Amino acid sequence: QVQLVESGGGLVQPGGSLRLSCAASGLLFGSYIMGWYRQTPGKQREMVARIIPAGSTNYADSVKGRFTISRDNAKKTVYLQMISLNSEDTAVYYCNAVVLPAVYWGQGTQVTVAS
Repeated sequence: QVQLVESGGGLVQPGGSLRLSCAASGLLFGSYIMGWYRQTPGKQREMVARIIPAGSTNYADSVKGRFTISRDNAKKTVYLQMISLNSEDTAVYYCNAVVLPAVYWGQGTQVTVAS
């Protein structure tokens, strides 16, 4: 059974930082494209960052230069380091694992940026 378990969310002040983690189990982690998505009420889930098995990354324009995705294949964990957070980053953040046709999602972790 595949499980993606996110952690590291919480309340942070504008300008602050957080690091999200996603621990995976039940899959061949090193073969999967791993990603972080986020969603706010009434909006579609949007891609934040993705990292392929070889390590190349891509980011949404809104987070470029502020967020960094990384992966540790030995630990089966993907990370999202977030700096210079602002209120528009407030959302539920979801971990995603893809090797088509398989797509898996975590349960999400809330990130709230507020003073």
